[in-house]
Amino acid sequence: MPRDPQAVLPLRHLRVVERGGGVALAYAGKLFSDFGAQVIKLEPPGGDPLRREPPLVETGTGTDSALFAWLNTNKRSVTRLDGIAECDVLLDGRPPADRAAASPPATVTAGISWFGDSGPYRDYAASDVTCRALAGIIAGTGPVEGPPSMLGGIAGAVVGGIAAFNAVAAALLPGAPRRLEVSIHEANVAVAEYQAAQGITHPEVERRHGVNRFAPTCPLGVYPCREGWLGVTIVTPAQFRGFCDMIGAPEVGQDPRFVIGFDRLRHVAELEALFVPRLRERTAGEWFDEALRRRLPFAVVPDMARLLATPTHRARDAFGTVRIGAAGIEGPTLPQRLTRTPPLAGGTAPRLGEHDGLALPDRPARKPARVSALPLAGLRVIDLSMGWAGPLCTRQLADLGAEVVKVEACQYPDWWRGVDPRPAFFAERQYEKDLRFGVLNRNKAGITLDLSRPEGAALLKRLVREADAVVENYAREVLPKLGLDYPALAAERPDLVMVSMPAFGGSGPWRDARAYGSTLEHASGLPSVSGQADWPPTTNQLAYGDPIGGLNAAAAVLTALLHRRETGEGQHIDLAQVECMFPLVAPWILAQSATGSPGPRRGNRHASMVPQGCFPCTGEGWIAISVADDAAWAGLCRAIGRADLDADPALATAGGRRAREAELDAAIAAWTAGRDADAAMAALQAAGVAAGAVRWPTGLVRDPQLVARGFWQPVERAWLGQHDQPSAPFREAGQGPFPVRRPAPLLGEDNAAVLGGLLGLPARELAALAAAGIIGTEAVPVSQRKSRAAGQ
Repeated sequence: MPRDPQAVLPLRHLRVVERGGGVALAYAGKLFSDFGAQVIKLEPPGGDPLRREPPLVETGTGTDSALFAWLNTNKRSVTRLDGIAECDVLLDGRPPADRAAASPPATVTAGISWFGDSGPYRDYAASDVTCRALAGIIAGTGPVEGPPSMLGGIAGAVVGGIAAFNAVAAALLPGAPRRLEVSIHEANVAVAEYQAAQGITHPEVERRHGVNRFAPTCPLGVYPCREGWLGVTIVTPAQFRGFCDMIGAPEVGQDPRFVIGFDRLRHVAELEALFVPRLRERTAGEWFDEALRRRLPFAVVPDMARLLATPTHRARDAFGTVRIGAAGIEGPTLPQRLTRTPPLAGGTAPRLGEHDGLALPDRPARKPARVSALPLAGLRVIDLSMGWAGPLCTRQLADLGAEVVKVEACQYPDWWRGVDPRPAFFAERQYEKDLRFGVLNRNKAGITLDLSRPEGAALLKRLVREADAVVENYAREVLPKLGLDYPALAAERPDLVMVSMPAFGGSGPWRDARAYGSTLEHASGLPSVSGQADWPPTTNQLAYGDPIGGLNAAAAVLTALLHRRETGEGQHIDLAQVECMFPLVAPWILAQSATGSPGPRRGNRHASMVPQGCFPCTGEGWIAISVADDAAWAGLCRAIGRADLDADPALATAGGRRAREAELDAAIAAWTAGRDADAAMAALQAAGVAAGAVRWPTGLVRDPQLVARGFWQPVERAWLGQHDQPSAPFREAGQGPFPVRRPAPLLGEDNAAVLGGLLGLPARELAALAAAGIIGTEAVPVSQRKSRAAGQ
């Protein structure tokens, strides 16, 4: 719904200086400015280079970039910092070696760079695609034979910007001075964590299975219908049976060859030969309506025009008008829908130097600071979430020092402990052996409560009285039925901050839609602008929406807590996870609005970085290369020994190179084909060319940059043994990563510590709860759940 103009802006008390360049820096600043902070953007005399990024719009006095405008809504532009005596936050996007120049003193300083302030990659040139290649994101996408398919745009930088915002927002809560550094590279490793964890035991995850095919499940992709394209994701056996029933093939759903996703993927050609013709019998919209009724995780895959016109998104103000000079275009609004203090829906971006010499508003008085080893020490969060998105949100809060209590039920443990219904899975406690769960739930305590029982619900309410925040991603109707929705929990703790994470938001006709991270990518329209022009709309990642939703949820919680610190007010957050994907699609949304077209699908090529591509190396390796400007082109020619190309005046500009891009791709491929990917990367980087070896996720533990920075922390846990945990992508400047303080909990491991210690339940009461099945430490087999419930 439209924003109430009387609603306060939660970060209005903050002053932020933004210095340097890049999308990650600008997006971190946007999160502050659109929530009301005074963000002062220091630009060089010629303006931020992003002002020249296409598409360009006429402003009345010249041209400016629509992308720049969207990234810089509600900020002030200055070309000198005189008159700014102090600030709350300095966001510094300059290269680490260039940060010596004086800046105004700040309570919290964050250096934001591609690879952090240390390590062998510290001074590497990078582009969005080379960074994501090194982070393990693109290796598994594209044709079996390659090359890997590289999503263009700003996806990696947006992830880095959210990580920077989260680190700074957390540091502002205690208010004591901190100097932070943020690695965009490390932030993007979160997107590849699923494959990194599961690939250790399931090598099929680390293979390219073809366009719109991903292990460990099938089908997962985009398929043609009579009209439009349908995004399909099937994971559980029950979903596969429901899908087969829907397309009129119930016997296939009962075939024992197709019970689990890996088995279906091995028979993908046979299955697609069956269901692809049947999907063509109806429109994508008709199939989606049917999927809503059957609660299957499907989505219509829109193009940009259809995305902008979608009534569900329009009703939620998912897009707002961005103005710069006389120009107005539409772009995504921030997805953090704080119900009491929502962000601005759009706004005006500044002209270069527009605010030079203008007096700034006074800063409100500062709250007393609290010194702590970790920023969120003393904060307690109740985690009612499962899977990837919600647990990643709470993991980020836990990494920053919050006490996170994860609540599961013995009858329904977190589904990332496994969804195998077979008895041996439970008898052998396989649910304690899934590394994916271990990676997402470190630094948390774990308890069990059967919330469907009055005793369990009452204990959760008691926990909430002692908590600051609750994170949940149940289906919309679950918590109200249990008497545990936001109004009920806020009655226990009036200043509670609570985030709910439905796929399409808590209101509207799609509020009950089921979704996985891939469903969210499909519904965002991102596949429609990805891949080669002759491909179907192309899924870019196994479950892009999950990590993106989790990081955005953490940003929402922290914003609400900063508002509570100033006012004492809590609130509910309605986070539509699909809207969290829209900033990744922003370049094409803005182009659609500005020009009437998102532009051509370029595959691995780029509109202004020419050439750009993914090239073969020895040993089945690949390397991503982006030539950012004419100087980098000269460097590339030197590195590959092609002085003739450097001397050709027709190739001196990006436009000239674009006309002969196929020829240039062949020349680069001829050079890379005889070299190891890391050796080729080193040679190109020495010449100033952005290049990144394409890492498989499990290979990230050997990446020299991550190893040098201590990114992987060894942890010991029962049933899993020793394993490596990825660190948070932010740290205190000049120090190692924030520590992994404890491994993920075993099921119900902390029942006594939390229910007995925090709530003070005596041992006899804990024993009675265990005897009644309200708490416990062993998962109840699927075959026993209904009969167990019937006997209670």
